[in-house]
Amino acid sequence: MPDTATQAADLLLAVRAGKAAPLTDLPEALRPADRAQAYQIQHKVAQSFGGIGGWKVGAAGPEIIQCGAMPAETVVPSPATLASSTHTLRGIEAEVAFRVGHDLPPREQPYSRAEVIAALATAHPIIEVLESRFVDADAISPFTNLADTQSHGGFVFGPGMPDWYDIDFANEVVEQYVDGELQMTHKGNPAGDMIRLVEWLANTGSVWAGGLKAGQFVTCGSWTGKRSVGPEAKVRVRFPSLGEAFVTYAV
Repeated sequence: MPDTATQAADLLLAVRAGKAAPLTDLPEALRPADRAQAYQIQHKVAQSFGGIGGWKVGAAGPEIIQCGAMPAETVVPSPATLASSTHTLRGIEAEVAFRVGHDLPPREQPYSRAEVIAALATAHPIIEVLESRFVDADAISPFTNLADTQSHGGFVFGPGMPDWYDIDFANEVVEQYVDGELQMTHKGNPAGDMIRLVEWLANTGSVWAGGLKAGQFVTCGSWTGKRSVGPEAKVRVRFPSLGEAFVTYAV
């Protein structure tokens, strides 16, 4: 009989494949009780991806960093059009992502901050699209959401900037527009220093998958928080120092 992590992953994969309806929750016996169990499930889910296109990493608290792998097929350039029929939650988050320029494979000595920065070829404005394998992602436990790759549903990246090192991200103000109207602005990433998140990912979070690899993206948490939009919404996010990314939903 498959272990509980495999059973949980199989349920999530069935929903991803459209072979099952979204879940109210995992069966009680399969729910992860801690972060380690959540990652066991998440890693089994990610092993079914046709390649990892990137990673989402963020800070759940001052000392807690966590991540999720993103399927390569969900990573698309801006402007992008997504079908509302398959993107029913339509959660959007404005974020900054970095694209890895060369591999950072697992090694005994941790990568330094300088080594991590040197490996990040470009910075991008991005829209992360949130979807869930659950009816209500807010009704499940944080560990179950972590198992479900933190509700990842899509990743739309704007143009890359190679000379990003001097950008003052702490004072960068993002603008998020929906249907041409300014929905919100926010200064700085609430998680603070984004490079420390990428350091943790390189040295800890991505090790099980062979580390960070050239061409993958690392997106460093929402600047705007989750917002849901309508089935025909047009979304634009703008970072003055990086540029813009666009998503249109179509019925």
